[in-house]
Formats: sequence, C-alpha cells, structure tokens
Amino acid sequence: MNHRKEYFESFADEWDKMFTAEDLEVLAFLIDSFKIRDGFRVADLGCGTGVLFDLLRRKVGASGLIVGVDFSPRMLSKAKTNFPFSNIIAIDGDVEALPLRSDYFDIAISFAAFAHFPNQALVIEEASRILKKGGTFNVIHLMSSRELAEHHIKAGGPVAHDVVPTVEKMKDLFSCCDFNNVKINDHPGLYLAIGTKG
Repeated sequence: MNHRKEYFESFADEWDKMFTAEDLEVLAFLIDSFKIRDGFRVADLGCGTGVLFDLLRRKVGASGLIVGVDFSPRMLSKAKTNFPFSNIIAIDGDVEALPLRSDYFDIAISFAAFAHFPNQALVIEEASRILKKGGTFNVIHLMSSRELAEHHIKAGGPVAHDVVPTVEKMKDLFSCCDFNNVKINDHPGLYLAIGTKG
C-alpha cells in the first residue's frame, strides 16, 4: 500500500491539470444526470484534489454536505486549500473501511479512482452501508474498461494492473451489496456504473 500511496502523492501537484475542459464538460453533464438536489449529502470516494467538489457544491447548495475521502494527504491538502467551504469536508481515510455514518448519504460517487481500489467488493459494500435507501453509488472513469486497462499498463508501476470489473462482474458486485436497478455503460471515453440501494 505504501508504494501505491507514494505514487499518488507524487501526482498531487499535477492532478487537476490532467483533466481537460472537455473532461470537465462531460463530468458536468454526468453530475447533472444524477439529479442531485439542494440539501443532499454526497460522499466522494477517492476524491483526490477535489476535482468534483465545485460541480457538487453548486448542486447541494449551502444546506448540503460534501464529504471527500482519500488516502493521499498531499491530494487532500490541495483539496482543502482549493475548496475552503464549511460544507465541504476532506477526510484522510480508507475507502474499504469508511469513517462515515451508516444510512446517511443520498449519493456516493467514485471518479477516476475505482480501478485503483484493491478490494472493490469491499468498497461497494461500504458505499451501500453509508447510503440511505434509494441512494445511488456512481462509478465514473472517462475511459472504457479496455482503454483504462491499456492506460494503466502504459503507466506501469503500482497501477499497471488496475482495472474496473467487466460488466457482468460489476453487476454481481452491486447485487451482492443490496443494489438494484444497476446500469453500466462501457464504451470509448466512458465507464459509468450506477446502482441504487434497495
């Protein structure tokens, strides 16, 4: 785990610059499609430097709450500096054992992070635990599963073998954790998996 943490710590200063204006447009469209309302509580799992925070903040309003969880102190430090708002909290924590309340959040999102979680089944289980009934867990990568696998092989190092599950495997993982109405899009430029807590 230390090698993995060191790897992501090394990208903290450049992380925000890796996302293009087009990427941010796609993310804005996706966030819109999640129908996040004023007052919602959102958990951002593997939040990094808070790439989604501004988009989410506009949706939840002053009465809402955004809690980001990440294991990279340098990424979190940047997130806190960039978004010094009282209703945005960035926590140093393990997404496989979230330091968050059960049945509390309206929506959980993992952007550009899920492929890097060693125990993906446990992360989905934890997402189910923290979500209210009817809440959704949304897994987003701006590449298809194949593109992502190839990208990580080229990157090498600790992320060389990081992948997202196949469509069937992902459906099984969601179903085992009390998610239903599972929808998965896996095509060039996007991997999006959404499950609704039953």
